Amino acid sequence: MQYKKSEIIDKIIFTVKIAAGSCISILLAEYMRLNFVSSAGIITLLSILTTKWATVKLAVNRVLSFVVTVCISKIAFWNSGSNWMNYFLFLLLLVGISLALKWRDTISVNAVIGTHFMETHNFGYTAILNELLLVILGISVALLLNFIQNNRDKEKQLKNDMRYIEQIIQQSLDKIAGYLRHQKSEGNVWDDIISLEQYLSDALDRACRYQNNTFVSHPEYYIHYIEMRTKQTNILHNLHYEIKKIREIPEQAKKIADYIEYLSVYVLEKNIPEKQLFALEEMKKKFRQDRLPQTREEFEGRAVLYHIMMDLEEFLMFKKRFIEGMDEEQKKIYWEQK
Repeated sequence: MQYKKSEIIDKIIFTVKIAAGSCISILLAEYMRLNFVSSAGIITLLSILTTKWATVKLAVNRVLSFVVTVCISKIAFWNSGSNWMNYFLFLLLLVGISLALKWRDTISVNAVIGTHFMETHNFGYTAILNELLLVILGISVALLLNFIQNNRDKEKQLKNDMRYIEQIIQQSLDKIAGYLRHQKSEGNVWDDIISLEQYLSDALDRACRYQNNTFVSHPEYYIHYIEMRTKQTNILHNLHYEIKKIREIPEQAKKIADYIEYLSVYVLEKNIPEKQLFALEEMKKKFRQDRLPQTREEFEGRAVLYHIMMDLEEFLMFKKRFIEGMDEEQKKIYWEQK
């Protein structure tokens, strides 16, 4: 599939960014004649291992936690006693404070900085400035490189995901309608639904990565859309389960099959399901006007059909709530509506 090709490209870009970014940081640190230049490369590597938004947050936390690290280092390494005992005290304080302040991602870099102070026992202005410049240099290169994203292709892939999801839902609805008509269809609707659920999970991961790696307006639209389709897929599970419980399919099942086929045509991103909800309500009214069931099997079958109509209504309501949750700017951006 196309998304696999996109993921391979992302992995290649990610690998190059880590290797190139770390080397650039070390070269710049050497040019600036800093001490412990390899640490700049490590800081860049650890900072690139995040999304764009997470890198920005991590950069702020690294600077703030650096001040705390210097203070802890002065406490732990104030004398030249046993290094391992001093470092134990340093890590004890560093990890404890970092976890309390939710700076878990900064621990590894600050632990490295601590080893520099442990080796030199130098807390002069020049030494502290050297460590600060290593941190700033490392996170700056990471920030710049994390702005290099394949976002255009990622958004294109998300749109392809949406079209594929819609197609599978349409096919599943058509198979369910065919089952109500005693028609045989290629493949198993249950297998299709299970496969779709896995695809939806993967698509949601891609949507989350896209949101965390872009600064465009309302990138969460794709997440909300896929979550809506996931809920609708759960309804397909219910439909399939309800239909399997029917011992004798009533004659009214054909009307529901007709409606499901009509509904499947409108499983589209920009369709507002008002007409489909109205048609469903009209069908429910006609069902109430039909003669009462005469046998137990007919009664049970009619009850299942009623549950199916309730499931179909919920299926449409998920889409309606999704649309109602959009603001005017989102509609303008993604639906091209003013």
